[in-house]
Amino acid sequence: MGKITEIKFVGQPVFKQIMNLVEKVDINGLISKHGSDYYYKSFKTRTHLFTMLFGILSRCDSMTEICEGLRAMGGKLNHLGMDQAPAKSTACDGLRNRSHKFFEELYFTLVRHYQSFLSDSRTFGLTFKEVLLIDSTTIRLFSDILKGVGRNPKGDGKKKGGLKVHMLIDAVQSVGRFIKITAAKVNDQKFLKSLELISHSMIVFDKAYNYYHQFALWTSNEVYFVTRMKKNAVYEVKDVKRVHYRKKDQAKVLRDEIISLQYHPETDDGKRDTSTTLTTELRKVSYQDERNRYYDFLTNNFDIGAEEVAFLYKKRWGIEILFKKMKQNFQLHYFYGENENAIYTQVWCTLIAQLLLTVTQRIAQAKKAFSVVASLVRIHLISMLDVNELLRSTKRLIRSRSIPPGLQLSFNMQGVGF
Repeated sequence: MGKITEIKFVGQPVFKQIMNLVEKVDINGLISKHGSDYYYKSFKTRTHLFTMLFGILSRCDSMTEICEGLRAMGGKLNHLGMDQAPAKSTACDGLRNRSHKFFEELYFTLVRHYQSFLSDSRTFGLTFKEVLLIDSTTIRLFSDILKGVGRNPKGDGKKKGGLKVHMLIDAVQSVGRFIKITAAKVNDQKFLKSLELISHSMIVFDKAYNYYHQFALWTSNEVYFVTRMKKNAVYEVKDVKRVHYRKKDQAKVLRDEIISLQYHPETDDGKRDTSTTLTTELRKVSYQDERNRYYDFLTNNFDIGAEEVAFLYKKRWGIEILFKKMKQNFQLHYFYGENENAIYTQVWCTLIAQLLLTVTQRIAQAKKAFSVVASLVRIHLISMLDVNELLRSTKRLIRSRSIPPGLQLSFNMQGVGF
C-alpha cells in the first residue's frame, strides 16, 4: 500500500485543538469576576469546563461515562493542563454547586469574539441595519425540576418537567446572539421584553410571540417585525392595497391590507390594564406558496414590497435549523445532574460546544455537513490528527492491490477443517 499523507499527525489531540479556541478569550478574567474557583481545591473551573465539553462532544450519557472516559485518556490529559481525571463525586458536586452564570457569560464572550469571523457576505437587498430571527425550543426533563407544558397525563401519570431555550440570532450567522433559558411553561411573549433592539432592525418570529402591546412600542421606536397572524385575531380592514385570486401551484401575494387591532396596554408592574383599550395599525399580507399553503403575515413596515415580507419570513427557517443541529448532534436526552443549576450548566456548555464546532468548520473550510463534522470530532476526539485536515479531506485513503485468484483461494481455505 502507498504511503498515506492526506491527514497529518500533530502533537495534540483533536479535543485539545478545539479547546484552544476557548483560550482566545480571557477565561481567567471571567473566573475572577464570578469567583467560580472559591471553595474548590481540585475541581477548578477550567477542569469543570473541559470535563463538560468532553462529555458533550463525545456524547456521554452520564457523569460516570465522562469520568471513566477521561481516566482512559491517560497521559493525554496533560495537554489540557489536568494532572488526573476528576472523581465522579467531585465532578457531580461541582456541577450541582458551581453557578451556571460563568458558563453563560463565557458563551456570549466567545460569540462576541468570533462574531465577525462567522458573519458572511450574504445580503438581503434591504435597508435594515440587521435582520434578527427569534424562536424557542422545548427540552423535556426526567422530573418536574422545571415546570413543563401541556396538560397533566390521565390516571396516575405525572407530567414531566421541561425547560425552554429562547434564542435570537442574526440572519447571517448560525449562533445564538441573545439566549434566555426559562421553565417550559413560561409564555414566549415575555422573551420580547428582554430584548434591546436598535432602530431600523427587522425582527422575524412565529405567531407564538404575537404581543400587540410590544408591537406598538416597536413601531414608535422604528423597530420593524414580520410574523404570522393568529387565526382568532380580531381586526378591522382600513385599506386594501392589492388583491389577486389564488392560482394552483403558483406562489403569489393574494392580499395586501392595512388593518387596525385593539389591545390593552400594560401597567408598570406588567399587568394588563383592561379598563383601557388602544388601537395600533399594522399591515396584513396574505400569501400562497408553491405548495398551495396559505399564510397571513403581519408587519409594521409599510414601505417594503409584499413579496419581501413573505421572503423575510422564509428566513426564519435558519433558526429552526440551528435548533435541529443542537438536538440531533448533542446529548440533550440525558442530563448529568439533577438540579436546576446543573441542567442550565449543561445547556450552556452544549451551546459552547456547538459554537466551537461551527468555528472549527469555518476555519477548516469544510464542505461536510455539520452532523458529519460532529461525528468526525466525536470519533477522533483523542486522536493526534490535524482537525482541519481531518474535516477538509474528501479522498478515500484505503488503497487495495489485486490478489491473484490462486493466492486468494489459499487465504480463504486457511483454518478450514477439511
